[in-house]
Parts: sequence; C-alpha cells; structure tokens
Amino acid sequence: MTVLTNLSAPLILASQSPRRRALLEQVNANFQVQVSPADEELATSRPPYETARALADRKATPVAKQHPSALVLAADTIVVHEGDILEKPGSPTEARHMLRRLSDDVHAVYTGIALHHRASDRTLTTGRETQVHFARLTDDEIASYVATQSPMDKAGAYGIQDHTGPFFVQRLDGDYYTVVGLPLRQLYEALRIHFSDLLNSSTSS
Repeated sequence: MTVLTNLSAPLILASQSPRRRALLEQVNANFQVQVSPADEELATSRPPYETARALADRKATPVAKQHPSALVLAADTIVVHEGDILEKPGSPTEARHMLRRLSDDVHAVYTGIALHHRASDRTLTTGRETQVHFARLTDDEIASYVATQSPMDKAGAYGIQDHTGPFFVQRLDGDYYTVVGLPLRQLYEALRIHFSDLLNSSTSS
C-alpha cells in the first residue's frame, strides 16, 4: 500500500507540525512542506468536530492557490475537556493547570483533515474523534513533564507520542493517530475514494 509514495500530483503538507511530518515520513510519503499563512483563530461557536475541519480547510486554501497542480494536505487537532477547547498553553503555569484538568478524567481529541486539488477543483474535509482516558497524575509527574518544555507547543499541553505522554494515557476509544495529529487510515481512505485518479494503477487496485 504505497498510496502516498506514488501520487501523480505533488503532495504538499500545509503544516508546521513536526508530528505530522514524522507520520508522513513513517509511511514513506513523498511530500514537501509549506507552512500555511492562514489565521488559526478558533471559531468557538461551532462544534469542535466542525471547527477542526474548518481550520484544516482554512490552512489548505492559500497553499492550494499557490500550487494548483499539487494535492495539498492540511490538518488541525483540537482537545476538548468538559466543553472547553484546550489550546496550546501560553505558559508553564497554564500547562500545569491543563494537565491537572485532564488528570483522572476523559477528554476528546478531534483532528480535521483537508485535501485540496485546485487543478481539478476538488476539496474534501473529513476528520475523526478519539476519547482519551487519562490516569491520575501526581503534581510531581506534571511538574517534571512541564519542565521538559514539551507541552508548550501542543494542544491540551501533552503529546501522546512523547517519551512521557504514553504513561499518562490509560486507554483510547478511537484512533491513536488522531491524537498524534493525522489519522492515517482516514487519509488513506480519502485518497482511495475521492482522489483515485491521482493514484497509479498499483495503488488504486
């Protein structure tokens, strides 16, 4: 299954996320990176699932305009606890507060995906939700993790793929890669179903 290796159109990841780059590299994708200039301000009036999809679409749009022959991929991940969207913490104090909120409780992670191929006037937005069950965290565990600075660039103040992050999670109801930031199965299905003409015969059969 070499879908992301053998696309007939250039693949551009419109994201600065090192985690999304790493996931595409993990599946041997041939891609370029162009960070989107789009405003990422949240539209909190929308449900979280729709917000994640809308933000992904907003990120993809300007990059697709610059590269009409390319297939542009963007994604956005939102962490929600008790109805509140937890963005990237603005300070270590805020990171500690977020992790205390998540401790010994369940929260939702939504990742929206957008695919744009301007040459054929096609856009697709989709996404997934995963429920994350956190263990009870001690203050020392939270302080040690925050001291690494790792939470500071992550929604919800944690990364499940970090060295420490897996120890926080008791279980997942849903897809692991949604929590990391790019649901690979969802991406694969979107390409096979909606962009099959951009795949060579060996990948689309």
